[in-house]
Amino acid sequence: MDIFDKIAKHMGPLGQHQKWSHGYFSFPKLEGEIAPHMQFRGKEHLVWSLNNYLGLANHPEVRKADEEAAAKFGMAYPMGARMMSGNSNYHEQLEQELAEFVGKPDAFLLNYGYQGMVSIIDTLVDRNDVVVYDAESHACIVDGLRLHMGKRFVYKHNDIESARKQLERATKLVEETGGGILLITEGVFGMSGAQGKLKEIVELKKEFNFRILVDDAHGFGTMGKTGAGTHEAQDCIDGIDVYFGTFAKSMAGIGAFVASTEQITNFLRYNMRSQTFAKALPMPMVIGLLKRLELLKSQPELKDKLWEIAMTLQKGLRERGFDLGVTDSVVTPVFLKGELSDATAITYDLRENYSIFCSIVVYPVIPKGMIELRLIPTAVHTLEDVQRTLDAFSEVAEKLENGYYKENLFATV
Repeated sequence: MDIFDKIAKHMGPLGQHQKWSHGYFSFPKLEGEIAPHMQFRGKEHLVWSLNNYLGLANHPEVRKADEEAAAKFGMAYPMGARMMSGNSNYHEQLEQELAEFVGKPDAFLLNYGYQGMVSIIDTLVDRNDVVVYDAESHACIVDGLRLHMGKRFVYKHNDIESARKQLERATKLVEETGGGILLITEGVFGMSGAQGKLKEIVELKKEFNFRILVDDAHGFGTMGKTGAGTHEAQDCIDGIDVYFGTFAKSMAGIGAFVASTEQITNFLRYNMRSQTFAKALPMPMVIGLLKRLELLKSQPELKDKLWEIAMTLQKGLRERGFDLGVTDSVVTPVFLKGELSDATAITYDLRENYSIFCSIVVYPVIPKGMIELRLIPTAVHTLEDVQRTLDAFSEVAEKLENGYYKENLFATV
């Protein structure tokens, strides 16, 4: 049985029409200034590890909207879960605008991104269903799968032939259980920057009966002509059955949303325990998110600037011989060969001597003997920031190659 058909049978007429009855760091340099800087131990640093893709975190219009909403409503309201007394016209307006933006009939707000994805998986599938998922799926997907009482089959990262084989296995199994198949992948993989092969996965629907859930945390706001997401960038909006996006990155906020058919979003509204029994998003957040979405749609120059910074940074790194892997998004991983002690020394050196702060990724996220320095470009970085970083990375790479970090004490800090 198709997963959506199963939900339709469960929901009955309710799913067709009924909704609720109501309608220690990271500070701006100067007040109101938009800048990718922070104070760390009293010293200013250039930061490449803030998921503030479009620079909305300290945008003047966003700050004003947040402040006015907080002054009007306070941080407490609405006092209740959405299903009971916590709904508002603002919550529903945000859901409607998000759904329209990402090309789906309806959307449902979630209090948190990580928790949201865990709960979506837990709600959509039961013990008779089979989940097929990408091997490099985010931790929230993996944790959601740990709650799944049925079978789950993993396919090699972004490998369509491997996905096909797992879909074949899943199809044979659901013929026995009477369940459905849910395939889960990401729009943009946050560690590597690689886009998920959404369009090719959608094509597999011609061979198999399954539904697709896409986690587009890093793609929403950054990918596609309008910023609607990776499914827009790959021209396969209609083929994605359940679309998930977060507010913690391009929207510079807290929370998430899931978009699908009205029947599926209504099913989630009434069955996602983490939302049904949780207090609604506070009014200032919801009103602030409406302003963020407005800016995302009305100021495409923010996304254009983000991509200018990202492409300049990636081009410069590649020209200097750095390995960026297979990224085809703004996420910029820099892979180096070295041990954990080298990795800690490099980040310490960059932070203390170059005043550059970036994220470090080591084993078991990546193979032993490898180091990843992950850079997150934003619309508020400058070309001068890029040049400064390129020069610093060249010097650090030379130190690593010459064994400098093994000979100095801070290599073990």
